[in-house]
Amino acid sequence: MTTDIRLAFAHPEERSLASASADPRDRISLRDHLVEAEIGAFQKERGHRQRLLFNVVVEVRPAPAPLDDDVDKILSYDRITEAIASELAAERLNLLETLAERVAERILAEPQAMRAFVRVEKLDIGPYKLGVEIVRSRAETALQVVGQDGAEAAVHPLVVFLDNTAIAAPDLSARLDALQARGLPVILTIGLPDLPRPETGHRPTQRRVDLLAIEQNAWVLAARDPRCVVMATRTEIDWAVKRGQMMVWAPSKMVLDAVDGPQSRDPVALALWLAETMAAERLIVHGDVSLPAGSRVTVERA
Repeated sequence: MTTDIRLAFAHPEERSLASASADPRDRISLRDHLVEAEIGAFQKERGHRQRLLFNVVVEVRPAPAPLDDDVDKILSYDRITEAIASELAAERLNLLETLAERVAERILAEPQAMRAFVRVEKLDIGPYKLGVEIVRSRAETALQVVGQDGAEAAVHPLVVFLDNTAIAAPDLSARLDALQARGLPVILTIGLPDLPRPETGHRPTQRRVDLLAIEQNAWVLAARDPRCVVMATRTEIDWAVKRGQMMVWAPSKMVLDAVDGPQSRDPVALALWLAETMAAERLIVHGDVSLPAGSRVTVERA
């Protein structure tokens, strides 16, 4: 077996050693961390938990001063297991690749972490392991929004609910101008179209029908103004928010993939859930609709 093939199947720690730079770094590792989670792109994988095996190596910046046996001066092993648990709890994912990316990104947010090797394997698909391994460095992670003082700044978007009257209004562009003038990214949400839709008589399937009908309405809004770009995944929404852009939310994927997602089919309730999920500055509601009570986000009627 050649060295390249052997390293391809070696533990991430050996791969880290083999690709080390001339400026060596310290390493911490997590071996054979076994968890159960629901994950997978196929319908047969929905509603079933399966075993996932994690092996992670993190190259860390050497401590600039004596450690003094102080746990607060190191990257704790707990931060690795917490990164895994947090990403699994955030939403249901289809791909191991996505999970590995997000775990690596969360680990590299730690100030000491410089490079992360993340291997994730499924153990219950067949008489073998199926997995993915990635290597990510701090230099490759997405740019963060930085404030004028050089510190990382959190971005809190506006989430806006538009009823069908607002979508069809002649002054829609002016309303969007006013929203953008607030200086924050804007996530537009919409309700069901004023059209008949199939009635299944079955709550789970009706939920999917209604979510798809909302997405049809999102494309109607997209046709009204070029700023109304339809987005469905958390990744593309995060990307747009970091760049201060406006977008329209197509809810099916995020709602159905959420571990503890909303069960309501009410469009305003879905908008509120999104606002809370995105830590929005506020939810602005257009139209004669009932405002939700008990929100963790400020709700404003337009």
